[in-house]
Amino acid sequence: MRKQICAFLFLCLMSPMIAEPLGMPTRSTPDVQSSSERANALFEEAYQARLERSPYELSTIGSKKFYDRWDDLSLEETDARFRLVQKWAEKLEREIDASTLDEETALSLRLFRYNAKMSAQHHPFAEYDYPVNQMFGLQAEIPAFLINVHQVSNEWEAEAYITRLQRLPEVVQQLNDGLLRREKNGIMPPKFVFGYVLSDVDNLLKGFPIQSDSSEKHPVYADFEKKVQGLKLSAEKQSELLKQGQRAMLEGFAPAYRSLRKVLVQQQSRATTDDGCWKFPRGAEYYAQALAQTTTTDMTAEEIHQLGLSEVERIHAEMRRIMKEVGFEGTLQEFFQFMRDDPRFYYSNDQAGKKAYLAKADEIVTAMKGKLDQLFLTKPKADLVVKAVEPFREKTAGKAFYQPPSLDGKRPGYYYANLYDMASMPNYQMEALAYHEGIPGHHMQLSIAQELTSLPTFRRMAGYTAYIEGWGLYTEQLPKEFGFYSDPYSDFGRLAMELWRACRLVVDTGIHAKRWTRQQGVEYYRNHTPNSKEDCRKMVDRHIVMPGQATAYKVGMNEILRLREKAREELGPQFDIREFHDVVLTHGAVPLAVLETLVEDWIEKKRD
Repeated sequence: MRKQICAFLFLCLMSPMIAEPLGMPTRSTPDVQSSSERANALFEEAYQARLERSPYELSTIGSKKFYDRWDDLSLEETDARFRLVQKWAEKLEREIDASTLDEETALSLRLFRYNAKMSAQHHPFAEYDYPVNQMFGLQAEIPAFLINVHQVSNEWEAEAYITRLQRLPEVVQQLNDGLLRREKNGIMPPKFVFGYVLSDVDNLLKGFPIQSDSSEKHPVYADFEKKVQGLKLSAEKQSELLKQGQRAMLEGFAPAYRSLRKVLVQQQSRATTDDGCWKFPRGAEYYAQALAQTTTTDMTAEEIHQLGLSEVERIHAEMRRIMKEVGFEGTLQEFFQFMRDDPRFYYSNDQAGKKAYLAKADEIVTAMKGKLDQLFLTKPKADLVVKAVEPFREKTAGKAFYQPPSLDGKRPGYYYANLYDMASMPNYQMEALAYHEGIPGHHMQLSIAQELTSLPTFRRMAGYTAYIEGWGLYTEQLPKEFGFYSDPYSDFGRLAMELWRACRLVVDTGIHAKRWTRQQGVEYYRNHTPNSKEDCRKMVDRHIVMPGQATAYKVGMNEILRLREKAREELGPQFDIREFHDVVLTHGAVPLAVLETLVEDWIEKKRD
């Protein structure tokens, strides 16, 4: 859902406009302060105006405003949000002179202008997405939002939960209209996607009270019941709220999901097996825009494909060195097979094994917390919780992901591990996964960004994928340089994770630019990585429903490493990795061209 309703302001493409130097203005200090304060006030007004249109995002950041509502998913609302962004960009253009701003505010203005420009470039493709899919589809995001975001600390918030359930038929009708409108315009997922999402929908039509005779409770109702029972209310009032919740499940949730199911079954019968977005009208143009949005560069599909091929070759060479270190005799493919099959690398696929996995993941995160002072000056205040993906979505969700804390810090960040199939969660990848999703990866970066209260909120919440995922992948390698991954098999796991991202460059462009089939993509992963067949299939299916997104990781990581080495070479003994990380982390997420400018400015200041 977040992709559907929050992306229009935070589109993340590179523009020459924001590659400008971030030099200080020449006006007097009082003028600069006054102009900067005015600009920041306008940034905040613009952000709040956008936020007012999204009850979902309001709840996500911890606000209780419009707590009983859902977002408007109509095409008219999509157009209205686009016009709002353009209106605010025009207002800032009229009222703010960039030369009168302090350095950080000038950067904010460039980013705001840039976001509006990229919003305009993206708008023709606003409905080129698949709002129902196995990765972030609304069919699973709605219950996940209620369970993980909608907090209940009093009677009114419980009533708001009930009202949201009651209002679901209207929201899902808008979703159904959007699915059919996209189909009419030539935008529809391939046939395999429908099997996944119908499985989600069917699972969410099971359990009490939707099935009155079920011995198991529906996950949404179970969540509501637990939250209500935690309130300091009379038994009579709790009983009344629970009865209202049951009625809302029967009269709101269930009919909404049945109507969605009907549309999905109809579309499934008409879907094709063509996988890439080349099949869309203006498909090549859309994919080029998707790559630019994701990587914040002007790299072409062919350049990204070739980068992937060369990175795969390089990482394979490093893996062969580990083969020698552990005394394995055979080919790299045979080593991959050994790593897939040897039971020592896997927890048991039962509750005991899953509990042990979560405990170990928590232990890894705790150990890294103890080393942060060696690597960072700024640390996050928000807490991090490791938890398993909920049963209702574990079959289709990715193997691991992160949910940021609320903006007020009251709700922690969550590192989710998908323990549905323990054969897809080898223990030798645990360190790299925990570093990437937790600390010092996404939790570190996203929490620090949200806690930068001196920045306008739109920057604290920015979502430039190449920066965010590039940082995540960079933090998989960083611990290696400071004594972590002492076990060679864990180090192999780190390389396997990096290899996975390198292969993404090849397969994403293969499917969407070179017209590879789904099976060709699976075979490439199987032939070049140690991952399970299920991993490979899930990854290819992710490429298909999220064109371009998976290319961001390696492109972003490579740029962060390049900038770090540039700083190290130019500063020599003056180089401090903690200061470098502060430069990267304390401006919020930015396009890679801006990151380069920030690092270059830091180098110059250190020299002075």
